Amino acid sequence: MQVKYIRVSTEEQNTGRQEVNSKSFSKIYIDRISGSIPFAERKEAKRLIADIEAGLVTEIHLSSIDRMGRSILNILEVLEYFNQKNINLFVENIGMFSMIDNKPNPSFKMIVSVLGNVGEMERLNMLERQRQGIELAKLKGTYKGRLFGTKITEDEILAKYKSVVRELKRGESLRRAAKIGGCSLGTTQKIKAILDKKNETV
Repeated sequence: MQVKYIRVSTEEQNTGRQEVNSKSFSKIYIDRISGSIPFAERKEAKRLIADIEAGLVTEIHLSSIDRMGRSILNILEVLEYFNQKNINLFVENIGMFSMIDNKPNPSFKMIVSVLGNVGEMERLNMLERQRQGIELAKLKGTYKGRLFGTKITEDEILAKYKSVVRELKRGESLRRAAKIGGCSLGTTQKIKAILDKKNETV
């Protein structure tokens, strides 16, 4: 069957743009998770892999290659897995299939490698610009981040890490919830303690 994989980074992001042609597919998998999390560790991607292993999937569509992930190494690993399983991957924004006549398309892999590297570089540059901006703001005394000695409230913590809260409520482990939410194990433990305390007071 033909399926589509969709990914957005946060719960708040809209998937509408990626779902415009969703009626064309037998099944849609939607992950709301950071692209830095390896493909095989995402909840919906795991379901997709299970369906591939069951022999149910023949073709996968993505709106763009960065929906698969932000790491070029992980993207190429997943692409190789699809090739081994004889799964044809179609990336909509470049209009190309990963396989032609059941053989890997060398042009596809080359273009994906370039796009993956560019995406990875853009992300690193963005993080570096963000870091530099914070440092400059601190020097100017205009930094609006949390001041030293101030505390974020428990409700603010829960609001900030909605995906972690959701996964913990679903019964996921601390480590798994931390990976999905893109935060540290320590932060996840703090969130778990807050949730436990709130449950005790209900």
